[in-house]
Amino acid sequence: MGRLGRFAFRRRGLVLVLWLAILGAAVGLSNAYSGEFTADYSAPGSDSKAAQELLESRFSAQSGATLDVVVRADAGVASVRGEVDKLLGELRGLPHVAATADPYTTPGSISQDGRTLIATLRLDVTNPDDMPVEDTKLIIDAVEKADAGPLDAAIGGQPVQRAEQGEVGSEMIGLLAAAVILLLTFGTVVAAGLPILVAVAGLAVSSTFTGVLINFVDAPDWSTSLAAMMGIGIGIDYVLLMVTRFREWRAAGLDPEAATVATLDTAGRSVLVAGGTVIVSMLGLFAMGLSFMRGAALVTILGVLVVVTASVLLFPALLGFLGRHVDRLRLPLGRRREVTVAVGGHVEPSKRWLGFSEFIRRHRLLAAVAGVAVLLGLAAPFLGVRFGFPDAGNALAETPHRKAYDMVSSGFGPGFNGPLVLAVELPNAGDAASLEPLRGALASTPGVAAALPPQLNPAGDTAVLTVLPTTGPQHADTEDLVHRLRDTTIPNAVRGTGLTVFVGGVTATAIDSTENIASRLPLLIGGVVLLSMLLLLVSFRSVVVAIKAAVMNLLSVAAAYGVVAYALEGNWFGKLIGIDTDTPLPAFVPVLMFAILFGLSMDYEVFLVSRMREAWLRTGDNSRAVTEGLAGTGRVITAAAAIMIAVFAAFVPSPDVVLKVIGVGMAAAILIDATVVRLLLVPAAMHLLGRFNWWMPNFLGRIVPELHVEGRPADHLPRAEPAPSPSSSPEPALA
Repeated sequence: MGRLGRFAFRRRGLVLVLWLAILGAAVGLSNAYSGEFTADYSAPGSDSKAAQELLESRFSAQSGATLDVVVRADAGVASVRGEVDKLLGELRGLPHVAATADPYTTPGSISQDGRTLIATLRLDVTNPDDMPVEDTKLIIDAVEKADAGPLDAAIGGQPVQRAEQGEVGSEMIGLLAAAVILLLTFGTVVAAGLPILVAVAGLAVSSTFTGVLINFVDAPDWSTSLAAMMGIGIGIDYVLLMVTRFREWRAAGLDPEAATVATLDTAGRSVLVAGGTVIVSMLGLFAMGLSFMRGAALVTILGVLVVVTASVLLFPALLGFLGRHVDRLRLPLGRRREVTVAVGGHVEPSKRWLGFSEFIRRHRLLAAVAGVAVLLGLAAPFLGVRFGFPDAGNALAETPHRKAYDMVSSGFGPGFNGPLVLAVELPNAGDAASLEPLRGALASTPGVAAALPPQLNPAGDTAVLTVLPTTGPQHADTEDLVHRLRDTTIPNAVRGTGLTVFVGGVTATAIDSTENIASRLPLLIGGVVLLSMLLLLVSFRSVVVAIKAAVMNLLSVAAAYGVVAYALEGNWFGKLIGIDTDTPLPAFVPVLMFAILFGLSMDYEVFLVSRMREAWLRTGDNSRAVTEGLAGTGRVITAAAAIMIAVFAAFVPSPDVVLKVIGVGMAAAILIDATVVRLLLVPAAMHLLGRFNWWMPNFLGRIVPELHVEGRPADHLPRAEPAPSPSSSPEPALA
C-alpha cells in the first residue's frame, strides 16, 4: 500500500488524467450500452409466478400493467355516463394505453349502490416499472382535469405511485450535510474538501457505469439511490480516516510524500479491509436467489469498489497537490487542537477522549450491561412487526392514488383494492362451462366477497377468474384466504376436471415473495456473519475479536430493526417522517438493511480495533491498548458516524416508502452503532476480556496469514537526530 501511495503521489498528474479517462470511457459506454431498470419481485417457483407466466404466454391482454380510473357520483354513475365516456376516450389516445374497459358493460365495475365505478386502463407494458413516468403523468393530468370539472375522479395503480414519488435530491442534501460536518471536524476548507472530492469523483464513475451494468443484470430503480447512499457515506468516511492519519504523520515530522506513504500503509490497509467487509456483506444477498436482490447488490458493490479505488489511488494523488496545504483556509471555529507526538513516535490522543476512555475502563461492567440493555430495548418493537408490501392505502391522504384507494374501499369494499387473479389452464378449448363449479366453490369460500365471471383468451384454452376478498390486501385474513384457496378450495373443486389453476395477482405475489424471503433469511445471516468473521480473523489474528464483532453487530442490526418497526406503526415518530398509517415492512428491506449495516458496522470495528491492536503490539498492555485505541479513534468514528447519519437521513423525505424506511433504519443503526456499540459496549467488553482479546490457537496461527492491517507505523517514523547535549526541554506540541 505504501508503494501505491508513493506512485500516486509522484505521478499525480498521470493518476488524475487516468481517472478522467475512466470517467470518459464510462460515459461513452453508458451512452452506447445503457440498459433500463427492471425488477421482478415475484418468488421463483411460486404459484403467483406460475400464474404470471401463464397469462404472459397465453393471455397477454390480461398480463399487462393496469391503471384504475375511479369515479363517484352521489346521484349515481349513470348520470355522468357522457362525461365518463369522454374521459375514457381521451385516455384511450394517450401513449401506452392499449385498451379501456367500458365500466357500464363490464361485470363488477359498478358498486351495488350505483354511486362508484371503476374503469380499467390496460397498458402495453407488462411490468409497471416499465411505464415511462412522463406518460403516466399525462394520464394523471387528464384525470385530475376531469376531477376539477364535472366528475369526482381519481386514478390509482403502481405506475401512478411511481410517478408521484418524484425526486428529492437526497444525494445533494447528504453531501451538503457532510461538508458542514467535515468543516466542523477539521476546521479547514482543504482538509474538509478532500473527502468530498474523492466521494464525488467515485460517485461520478460508479453511477455512469451503472447504466452499462443494468444492461446485463436486472436491477430495481431504487438501487441507484442505495448505491449513491453507500458510495457517498463510505467514501467520505474512508478519506476522513486517512486525512486524520495524514495530519498525524505530518505532526510527527514527515514531509508530505512520506506522510502519504505512511497513511496508505496504515489507514489505507484499514480502508481495504473495511471495504472488503461491505462487499462480503452485499455478496450475501446472492443467497436470497432473487434477481432484483442480485441486481441491487451488484450496483452497490460497483459503487463500493469504485469508491475504495478512489480512496487508495485518487486520494494520494490529490495529496500530491494539496498535502502541503491541508491546514490552509482555516475557519474561525474555536481553538485549534494541537497534536502531541510521544517519545515512541505515536500521536497522543486528546485529553478529552482519554478521559472518556478511562471512564469506560473504570466502569466497564456497568457500561457493558447498560449497552446490552439499551440495544435489547430498542430491538423490542421488531417482535410485533408486520411484513408485507405497502400500497396506496399507506400513502399520504392528499395523494391521488390514496384518494382512488379510499373511493374503491368505500364503494366496493376493502378487498377490491387487492383482487386475487386466478389463471386457469383448460383441458378443452372453449369449455367455459367447466369453470362454473370452480367459480361456485370460490364464491362460497369464507373470506370471499365475490367471484367474478371468467374471461377466456382468444384461443379458449386459458381463463382468468377474479376473486375479491372481504378484507384488504394487507390484512392477515387475506393471506389466510390465499392459503385456503390453494390448499383446500381449488384442489377440491378441480379434482377430476383436468383444470390447472394458479392463484396470482399483486396481493398473492406479495404474500409469496414475503414467505420466500423469510425462508431464505437464515442463509443470508449465516453466510454474511461467517464470511465477515473469517475476514476479521485473518485481519486481526484473534478469535475473540471476530466472535465479539459478530455478536455486537447482530445486536446493533436488531436495534435498528426495532426503530424501523416502531416508525411503521404510524405513531408520533412515524408521522414525523411521513408515515401516518400502520404500514407493513417489505420483507426485502430488513434483508438489505442487514447486508448493508453488517458491512458498515464492521467498518467501525476495523477502524477501532486496528488502532487497539497497533497499541497492543507496541505496549503488550491490553488495558492501555483498549484505552488508547478508543481515545485515538473516538473523534474519527464520531465524525464518520455523523456524516453517515446525515447521508442516510437525507433519504427520509423520499416519498418512496422503501427508501424512506431504509434511510430511517440506516441512520438509526449508525447512531446506535457509533455510540452505544463502538464507544461503549465494545471497549467495555474488551476491558472485561483482558488479554484473552488477542488469543489465537496455535494451529490457526500457523495457517492464518499475517495481513498487518494496522501496518507498521514504527517503520515510517522519522529517525531521531543525536542531540548535541542532554536536554530536559518538554516534547514539542506539533500541529
